[in-house]
Amino acid sequence: MLARRFTIVCLLISLFGMLFAILVAEAGRPARSWDAANSCSFGCSNHLRH
Repeated sequence: MLARRFTIVCLLISLFGMLFAILVAEAGRPARSWDAANSCSFGCSNHLRH
């Protein structure tokens, strides 16, 4: 019974830890606008744009 409770607590703590790590990583990432994200900076041809 104690092992089952300990396992559940460990799983919950690891789940919340992963969610917290995702939030911290997203907050630390610099914001990019959609125009900067969609522009091709690797020498792509712009034949689709008229």
